[in-house]
Amino acid sequence: MIFLLSGVSTGLSWIFYFQALQAGKASFFAPIDKSSLVLVLLFSVIFFGETLNWKIILGTGLVVIGTLVLII
Repeated sequence: MIFLLSGVSTGLSWIFYFQALQAGKASFFAPIDKSSLVLVLLFSVIFFGETLNWKIILGTGLVVIGTLVLII
C-alpha cells in the first residue's frame, strides 16, 4: 500500500513540476525541486529512524549549497 501511495505522489509531483515549468522560468522552480532532498532526509530520520553519518550530512550539505548557488 505504501508503495502505491509513493508512486501516486511521485507521479503527481512530476505533473505539477512540469506544469510549473510551462508556466514560469525553470531557474525559479529547479532550486525548489532540489531542496526537497532536505525534506526526504528529515522524514527518513523522523519517521523511519534512519541514522545520519558524516557522508549523508556532507552530501546533503553539498546539495543545499548547490541549490543556493542556483538561487543566487
